[in-house]
Amino acid sequence: MTLLAEAGTHVLAAADGPSCYSRAVNDWICGQYLTDRQQEVIDATTQHVVLTVVSVLVGLVIAFPLALLARRLPRLESLILAVTTGIYTIPSLALFPLMVPFTGLTATTVVLGLALYALTILVRSLLEGFRSVPDEVRESAIGLGYSRSKLLFGVELPLMVPVVMAGLRVATVSTVALTTVGSLVSYGGLGNLIKDGVSTNFRAELLTASVICVLLAVLLDVLLVGAQRLLTPWTRRVRS
Repeated sequence: MTLLAEAGTHVLAAADGPSCYSRAVNDWICGQYLTDRQQEVIDATTQHVVLTVVSVLVGLVIAFPLALLARRLPRLESLILAVTTGIYTIPSLALFPLMVPFTGLTATTVVLGLALYALTILVRSLLEGFRSVPDEVRESAIGLGYSRSKLLFGVELPLMVPVVMAGLRVATVSTVALTTVGSLVSYGGLGNLIKDGVSTNFRAELLTASVICVLLAVLLDVLLVGAQRLLTPWTRRVRS
């Protein structure tokens, strides 16, 4: 009777357990995984969003003065574009480890690395934004007595928004994907789950993290489109 009771207990435990992602089953789609690992998934997603947003903002802060310098000194434009493009050709598997001796195994390593990669797109989009401003608009503003700074922030930047936002959208979506490589230094957001899913053949973890990563890219892109519409109300009036 004792053996039968123990066997029954084991059967009930197996029935109540997370069978859809156990080693015996290992399903790709498993709702029980989301329930059991909910906090782990939320933490990874939050880290992924923070790393992506901060990296793109840091990249934008670095790209803006570089674009201004290239615009004021056209002879430096080719050099600046060559350097920012050259950085993008460095594999992330090599760039992050190269930064570790200086920044350590921290989120800073990931943020700086991703920001440097974003420069390739952001610097070019800013330069194209400057070129998109009609010369007659600049001349009219100068004729009205606009200073150089007022011309930049009051006239050029607002007119540059559509072009710059297009580049910002591309940079953001690509950064969402590149953030996963941060798992090399344990700061990869959803990349940590993807890495663990691959190394342990944990299908539910791998698929869940991959799907959320794609959804994040789509969501951030939609938010940027909405921000562009808010920042450029005159474009809606023109279409109307």
